[in-house]
Amino acid sequence: MAEIVRMPKLSDTMTEGVVAEWHKKVGDTIESGELLAEIETDKATMEFESFQEGVLLHIGCLLYTSDAADE
Repeated sequence: MAEIVRMPKLSDTMTEGVVAEWHKKVGDTIESGELLAEIETDKATMEFESFQEGVLLHIGCLLYTSDAADE
């Protein structure tokens, strides 16, 4: 079953983030804890690791596109 991975809230004050770099591409197998992307906030650039394992089917947020953080 497919899981939607939303923009993570990487700090208490984060309201949105920008994907600075994808470390995976569509079709890649991903293990839990593996680095997916680097997310820029207004204060820092942080690494976003996968909480699930599986195959990346789609990337819906392009590089340097802002997206609201998931609550």
